[in-house]
Amino acid sequence: MTHASQEVASVEQNASATEPLLDPTRWGFAGYSGGLDGLGNTHFIGVGGAGMSVLAEMLHEDGIEVDGSDVLASTKTERLQTLGIPVEIGQRRENVDNVDTVVWSSAIKQQNPELQAAYQQGKRLVHRSDILALLLSNHIGVTVAGAHGKTTTSALIAHILTHAGTGELADPSYAVGGTIQGPTGSLDGGHAGKGSVLVAEADESDGSFCKYQPAIAVITNVEADHLDHYGDAQHFRAAFVEHAHHASEHVVICADDEGALAVLRAMDPEAARHAVAYSTQDQDSLGDVNGAHVARIQSESEQSESGEERFTLHLPADMLPDGRDADVRVTLQIPGLHNARNASAAIITCTLLGLDPQQAADAAQSFLGADRRFQLRGVVGGVSVVDDYSHHPTEIAALLDAARRRYPNSTLRVLFQPHLFSRTEFFTQAFAESLAKADDVMVTGIFPARERQEDFPQITESVIVQAAEQLPHQPEHGWIHAVEDMNQAAMMLAMRANPGDVLFTVGAGDVTQVVPVILHALEARGQGSQELNDQISHKHTQDKRL
Repeated sequence: MTHASQEVASVEQNASATEPLLDPTRWGFAGYSGGLDGLGNTHFIGVGGAGMSVLAEMLHEDGIEVDGSDVLASTKTERLQTLGIPVEIGQRRENVDNVDTVVWSSAIKQQNPELQAAYQQGKRLVHRSDILALLLSNHIGVTVAGAHGKTTTSALIAHILTHAGTGELADPSYAVGGTIQGPTGSLDGGHAGKGSVLVAEADESDGSFCKYQPAIAVITNVEADHLDHYGDAQHFRAAFVEHAHHASEHVVICADDEGALAVLRAMDPEAARHAVAYSTQDQDSLGDVNGAHVARIQSESEQSESGEERFTLHLPADMLPDGRDADVRVTLQIPGLHNARNASAAIITCTLLGLDPQQAADAAQSFLGADRRFQLRGVVGGVSVVDDYSHHPTEIAALLDAARRRYPNSTLRVLFQPHLFSRTEFFTQAFAESLAKADDVMVTGIFPARERQEDFPQITESVIVQAAEQLPHQPEHGWIHAVEDMNQAAMMLAMRANPGDVLFTVGAGDVTQVVPVILHALEARGQGSQELNDQISHKHTQDKRL
């Protein structure tokens, strides 16, 4: 990293500034050698966030005194409180009075009162990535980065090590942005284990993942995203090259993705020599892989009734300790070619850590997915309701391709909530093309996250619908509608569903909250609730113009 990127965002290093300099790429522990114990009392601003809550829980399990605050109560804040972590609802200056270290994330605005108070009081002020980097430095670190697939892949690595790891590979620590579903139930995404390995999602959205120094860096894909931060695809890919060069032992990378293959080819040849590229193609078809090993996904298929994903992973002799090729048989409970790729990355990573590859594959079979990844939430009146986090066009396309294979004779209905105005603007056409893989689509109001509607006055849910209506090959007329109110859209979609249909709630915002609305509407309809049916019918009539 450059000298500038190692400056500390604290009052000691920038005493002349009037406000904290919120640059997530800055290294918050320059000159620090205190380890975890040196953090003292640690406060998380926005502790209910997916990434923040996991880190707070990990520090708590490591014996660090942790507390936090958030604007609203949530299931995450409630869980932290049950673990004994104090959480203040409402963010006030006094919340940081008696703490030593204050952790912020890129979702926190510079005007946040706790951030301002921490800066003015000279607290140690660090980005969430600094805490994760500190944790990684104390372990055999495995990071998983990519525009999509990183939660499933990191969860699967953690699952395999938890169920098949022995010695230092047993009981791994992990920081995953979703629960891990397996044969013994759901595990939360944060765990401080007694083993030597820490598996972590590496969030590329703000450039902070270039701080990490893992033993193994997994890159699931490098498809341009977060261009509000990077500006263009070239800078986005350059960040991944830098991240790959920070891996001390191996890079595991998907060569089926053009962006990831470009990163592999741009890597220093010495670093690329220690990389493993996984692909559905052989090395001759891939062309230049910069000296990397190539593992091939072969004989991939999906069983339409059970939804099982099956394939053989061919591992080349030059990446295995016994010097012999291995054909690993893999059966997954999570459907789709994209999950065959995710599982390949996980099995390869665990093999490089020292696990037998077939044992790793066998452990993967009991993995039931990460939270909100093709998660079946209920079946009512023959209608299946599936919740999924997909929020990028490629993710949505992969989701619907997997759904077609899993439910070949079903009508697929989608309630999609776009995430970020900037992403919606950039990917309008791609969203339209991906959603055209469904039979019936409701696009609801955009989840703004850190952005404001007034900065994107022309960007609403309707732009996707308008683009979709111009497609030359689309499902039957009237297949896609814009309905800003999410609850209204949910009830309308439930009303349209027939036995045998599959209804998906899709997006990275709060669309998951309407799943109970849909299930209730289906139940009430099945019980002949005239009142609810009249209500839905009235709303449908109001929006017939759509």
